Amino acid sequence: MKTPKSLEPLVRDGLVDEVIRPLKSGKEAAVYVVLSEGEIRCAKVYKNAAQRGFHKQAQYQEGRKVRNSRQARAMEKHSRYGRKQQEEVWQNAEVDALYRLAAAGVRVPQPYNFVEGVLLMELITDEQGSAAPRLNDLELSSEEALEYHGFLIKQVVAMLCTGLIHGDLSEYNILIDAHGPVIIDLPQAVDAAANNNAGRMLERDVDNLAAYFGRFAPELLTTSYGKEIWKIYESGNLHPDLKLSGHFKNSNKIADVNSIMREINDAREEALRRRYEQED
Repeated sequence: MKTPKSLEPLVRDGLVDEVIRPLKSGKEAAVYVVLSEGEIRCAKVYKNAAQRGFHKQAQYQEGRKVRNSRQARAMEKHSRYGRKQQEEVWQNAEVDALYRLAAAGVRVPQPYNFVEGVLLMELITDEQGSAAPRLNDLELSSEEALEYHGFLIKQVVAMLCTGLIHGDLSEYNILIDAHGPVIIDLPQAVDAAANNNAGRMLERDVDNLAAYFGRFAPELLTTSYGKEIWKIYESGNLHPDLKLSGHFKNSNKIADVNSIMREINDAREEALRRRYEQED
């Protein structure tokens, strides 16, 4: 096929030997099957903000680090330079997440290179070597649903142990290869420690999994893995091999408001006393 303009620099630099065919075009990017270094891989070409259909980016970008204060100010002002930098931060989030997660053993496509808004990475295939289907395209038995759900919950935990939350996990961005589920599409990956929305996003990701797999295994619809995982994460005791129950009990203990207010007033009076002593 004719080489798309977006891939010409990679062909020119020898990173891509041949563009074989389009694979898919989504709200965030267009993906092509390519020959690179003698291997069949895929090239993900990110769409710019004007073309993208993904909304509410601000809540995902909270807590993401930028290179310097000039970049941060430009992004806040939404200047042309700032918008360009925001695009780079958005794209780099997936690249960084893939490298970090692949190194931690999470089942994501292996990244190989990122050049001029194009991500070269592993092509996930089925047993016949064709592009692997999305989870949403499969009919599952109850046993398969329970197996895949259990595996993906462990993947969510492993991701969180690296400090990341997918942020948009569902049956539409999970592929099934010969060995099981592979998680894809991570440009909205959330920094669990730096984003105020992190806990809610984790619960939504996990609830999405329960809702989908619950079609085939209804017992999953009553589980509360998201709340359980986040509670353990906040306690500092989360690790990849942790055994989960799938249940979560909220504390029914009623806060002693009067006692709390007394402590606040005592602290305020102590602070005032120390300030007066310093002034004397």
